[in-house]
Amino acid sequence: MAGRGDPPEGTPEGVPGGEDEYRSVVFDEAFVRAARLQEFSAQERMGEHAQAVRPLPGGEARGGGSRQAMMLVLLIVLAFGTAVYLGVRNPYQPPVDQPAEALRTTLVRLAPQGPVPGGEPGRLLARSPAAEQRTGAAAISLPPAGRTGHFSESQVLTALGIAKDYLVASSLAPEVLSGATVRPPRLLVDPDQQEQFDRSVEAPRDDGRHAVSGWLVRFDPHRVALADPSVRVQGTLRFAEVSTDLLEVTADHTFTYAVRPATSGSGPAPQASLFTVHRELRFRFDREDLRMHRAELLTSTVRAGPQSCDADTTGALRPLLAGERAADRSRPAVTDPYATGRPATAALCGTLAPGAQPSL
Repeated sequence: MAGRGDPPEGTPEGVPGGEDEYRSVVFDEAFVRAARLQEFSAQERMGEHAQAVRPLPGGEARGGGSRQAMMLVLLIVLAFGTAVYLGVRNPYQPPVDQPAEALRTTLVRLAPQGPVPGGEPGRLLARSPAAEQRTGAAAISLPPAGRTGHFSESQVLTALGIAKDYLVASSLAPEVLSGATVRPPRLLVDPDQQEQFDRSVEAPRDDGRHAVSGWLVRFDPHRVALADPSVRVQGTLRFAEVSTDLLEVTADHTFTYAVRPATSGSGPAPQASLFTVHRELRFRFDREDLRMHRAELLTSTVRAGPQSCDADTTGALRPLLAGERAADRSRPAVTDPYATGRPATAALCGTLAPGAQPSL
């Protein structure tokens, strides 16, 4: 007997909808569990859903999700290993502040063999060894810089730049040369050395440690004035790594000043003369010095003339001016190379070479 929904003759063969049409399709339980999409119900489709299907929870995690998790773990391990490797290989170690040593100074006065030549500044310079030298800070050139074993190229350039800044502040700044201030070079000195610097300024002594002339170039403003503010400069800067944490820079420069007697009031300007200062400074830098833009001064050797050998140059340089002579007693002292022990004074005297003076 036919069912309520079946035709009286039964279901005809070959009619669409028969069981044979879907016999090859098997929706077993494993297939349903593996499905990644699920159709919304009729009631859900009446809501605000814009799509007819939704992904099943965990549908992607069973295959691609596990692979993504594995890749994420591998990336984390790779990043961690790279960070550890770079940390070991990184040459830019955290700054280590090395304690600064005391500056050691040597002052050598150069006495002329005759009267000091005088004249107009331009004429004197043109007839002296300083004729071809450049003027001012631009004459202090930085050498080609490259990285060292433990310092980058930028760190080497920083050290050279600080050394140049100190030379400019201590040898060329007009307010420093005149004795009006010592602030520009002091700001560049390592804090460990500032007490020694201050004692050298306030109470200079000829003991190889506390001569202000070892730190900077200064003239007695009551006696000497600059006849030309353009200072001639010639010299070199060299750098070297002395340890894994220390750089050294050596500055070797000659400064030529046109000076005259300090006068007040009206009247013709007195004749000028030339005064030459050869400064050899050795700087040391650790990474903290580079970061803070400061320098430690190790040694300072100054040869300056024309001066008398008996001149006190600890607080200021004392040029012999146009027409003046060195006293007869100002002759170079005899130096015994076999003598032991520290001499009573660190200041020495030499004879100024005739060729260092202008030819008139």
